[in-house]
Amino acid sequence: MGGTVAIVTGAGSGLGRAVALALGRAGYAVVLAGRRRDPLDAVAAEIDNALAVETDVTDPASVDRLFARVAAVHGRLDLLFNNAGIFTPAAPVDAVRLADWRASLDTNLTGAFLCTQGAFRMMKAQVPRGGRIINNGSVSAQVPRPHSAPYAATKHAMTGLTRATSLDGRPHDIACGQIDVGNAATEMTQGFAAGVRQADGSLKQEPMMAARHVADAVVYMAGLPLSANVQFLTLTATTMPYIGRG
Repeated sequence: MGGTVAIVTGAGSGLGRAVALALGRAGYAVVLAGRRRDPLDAVAAEIDNALAVETDVTDPASVDRLFARVAAVHGRLDLLFNNAGIFTPAAPVDAVRLADWRASLDTNLTGAFLCTQGAFRMMKAQVPRGGRIINNGSVSAQVPRPHSAPYAATKHAMTGLTRATSLDGRPHDIACGQIDVGNAATEMTQGFAAGVRQADGSLKQEPMMAARHVADAVVYMAGLPLSANVQFLTLTATTMPYIGRG
């Protein structure tokens, strides 16, 4: 049994790694979920109480194995950070490949849904019952970038999943919130500093912020009692194109 237990998906790199390390420092037993074993093991080596579980969030059987492992090792779950996500190649909506559309939906949305189901079932049944789910929404859940239909659609849908989970969780002491992040410096966003497509078609460098600020915000959201919930939190690099995408 391991105290307060958290699952972080996409934990081997980027925001997942930053959040997992921050939760570990805050005293959580952290379950690291991701497709690549080596990065998971590297993160686990930096956390006092960590468990690495290879997981493909697009595969229901893989997700089931993740939650079965958590139940076997820890006996409960207090926090899920739904973070796993991908970018697909930039393209105007009429040129998006169906394979890219489906890949984005499978990872960014269906993956979050499957993990939400697993967490919800566990939190609902455990004693004491309840827990918290935090979804990584992105500011693209509010305003899209040009040529990003698959990503923007999945992140807008994430907001719907957050709201529905929050509502369905009320009778079971399950809180659900969402953090919408803009321009945190990670492997996925390293190209932003070189130039990002703007609404007027130009390419411009964009300001970035450290991933640790996002991690600190997630730890704050996670640390609230279940009687309180941050429903939506938007955290951006201060001068990035966001308000009006300008």
